[in-house]
Amino acid sequence: MSLSIRQATESDVQLVAILFDQYRVFYEQQSDLALAQQFICERIEKSESVIFLAQEESGDAVGFTQLYPSFSSVSARRTWILNDLYVTPDARGTGVGRSLLEKVETFARAAGAKGIGLQTATNNLSAQRLYERLGYQKDTDFFSYFLSL
Repeated sequence: MSLSIRQATESDVQLVAILFDQYRVFYEQQSDLALAQQFICERIEKSESVIFLAQEESGDAVGFTQLYPSFSSVSARRTWILNDLYVTPDARGTGVGRSLLEKVETFARAAGAKGIGLQTATNNLSAQRLYERLGYQKDTDFFSYFLSL
């Protein structure tokens, strides 16, 4: 598979929104393409996230990842939160996820980041295996908490 991965721009909103909608459905949300398009458009327009888009030679979008900036107060350095990673069902197992993660790592290193953090569902074993093969380490020192509002 000939694959290109690049940072998404405003002209890519529709392509990314379709993938983002599929990603949300994967996590048991109702499909809402208008919501997905609005959300992705706002993130790009406001420079609130960095999105990488994977496309086949044909131009078909087969995956994306979305990063949010953060900081480590202890190290006084930038970190990135890898919040979203999605590969279309037909492209899974072909290296798209690995390629997206490698692009993220290259980007974060070039930006001088301390590291990349992510969370995944406890039952998403294939993603966990991929992360661990690429050097991500499961955090066993801290618990995650969240306050729903």
